[in-house]
Amino acid sequence: MELQTPTKAHVVSSLMAVKRNSGKTFGEIAAETGLTNVYVAQLLRRQAQLKPDTAPKLRAALPGLTDTHIHQMMEPPLRSYDPSIVQDPTVYRLNEAVMHFGESIKEIINEEFGDGIMSAIDFFCSVDKVKGVDGKDRVVVTFDGKYLPHTEHVSHLANVTRLFLILYVV
Repeated sequence: MELQTPTKAHVVSSLMAVKRNSGKTFGEIAAETGLTNVYVAQLLRRQAQLKPDTAPKLRAALPGLTDTHIHQMMEPPLRSYDPSIVQDPTVYRLNEAVMHFGESIKEIINEEFGDGIMSAIDFFCSVDKVKGVDGKDRVVVTFDGKYLPHTEHVSHLANVTRLFLILYVV
């Protein structure tokens, strides 16, 4: 009898149950592991790969993690999302904010750095709770991505053609 590989949804459900049973928040787990709160959530949702040096810290923070959990989390994940998640009001508003402010953010990135983009691979993200000037709770989402300049596409064939012509003439 062949063993079935658990689905991503099953693995995520199991990992989130370990977190829930721990009674800890993403922020508390982040503080214990030295990671950001969003990255902890990404790990438990199988949107990021657990690195060998981090595994013991995460296991200490979440003792309910099994060897199987750790092994699954160390596999390269399928970074995907359920398209229906956009219907969730929080996710919808985040998309709306990026779409509304995106063009201005892009202009400022180009003005400050030049023609390029913010990496979403060499990237840190965190969510923090602060008090506004009016004393009300506010959400601070930080995107911290490496700047990647666009490169000019220079053909190396021009040099090869020149070299060929020089050799052919000689």
